[in-house]
Amino acid sequence: MDLAHLHLLLNHFPTIGMIIGGGLFVVALIAKSTDLKLASLVVLLGIALIAIPTYVSGNGAQDAIKALPGVSKSLIETHEGTAFVGLGFMELLGAFAWLALWQYRRLARIPNWNLAVILVLTLLTFSVMVRASNLGGEIRHQEIRASPAEVTPEFPAARTVGALMTNYQWMWATCETLHFVGLSLLLGVVFLVDLRVLGVIKGVSFASLHRLLPWAALGFGVNVVTGMMFFAGIPNQYIHNTSFYWKLAMVLLAGLNAVYFTLLDQPWRLGPKEDAPFTAKIAAASAMLLWAGVMYCGSMLPFLGNAF
Repeated sequence: MDLAHLHLLLNHFPTIGMIIGGGLFVVALIAKSTDLKLASLVVLLGIALIAIPTYVSGNGAQDAIKALPGVSKSLIETHEGTAFVGLGFMELLGAFAWLALWQYRRLARIPNWNLAVILVLTLLTFSVMVRASNLGGEIRHQEIRASPAEVTPEFPAARTVGALMTNYQWMWATCETLHFVGLSLLLGVVFLVDLRVLGVIKGVSFASLHRLLPWAALGFGVNVVTGMMFFAGIPNQYIHNTSFYWKLAMVLLAGLNAVYFTLLDQPWRLGPKEDAPFTAKIAAASAMLLWAGVMYCGSMLPFLGNAF
């Protein structure tokens, strides 16, 4: 299996997932069902995570088919730019979905303003992803194109960001700095929470650490934004690097691990001096190992894979 196969496997998830998650969210609002709201938010958050490897694998698919007869370079760039915008909306939607899950755990309700933001972002994201999906289909299916002639690229957002990253040296240095700040913020909170679950600082209740989780989410968001800007700058530097895919896989698994500590009941029952259940300790230990792996693979990008 190469990246083209992986992209074909994943590229339906963002659009179909938006139909399922967004539709469930609308039904939950109409039915005023808290359980349906939480289920739809988990789906939307999961789709936001899956959208990252979906976009990344698209560059590999592009590299595999760009020289084939009948493939429009302009159409590929238009599809890439639309998908890049869709990825931005998707990640923003995922951020607000996570925030809603955090608010529900802390406040026992989700504020109406956040529900309204999620609804608007759901509609915007779905419309962009439908456009991106249609453009992606037209690349290899000339029979569904409105015109068989070469199309004019529509605002190649990914290429524009990429040019910004490579043409201005200060942009790359600034993003590197923000990337490390975000990683420090993320890991500082994550390791504190995980160490409490594993039995360190047992005098602190787990619930009292809850207010720190948005700082970890902020750090994760900074890393996603800066990471995708790096990728847009020099995608070929990453799509042929095995370490990058190991890093990406562990980031996604760590993201799912974070949902456990955000939503499920077991960790939140821990008061001062209380010991965490075995399953919570497994989740905490695996989170620490995953983030250590992310840091290792990120540091090894210039040395493994012969891509830099």
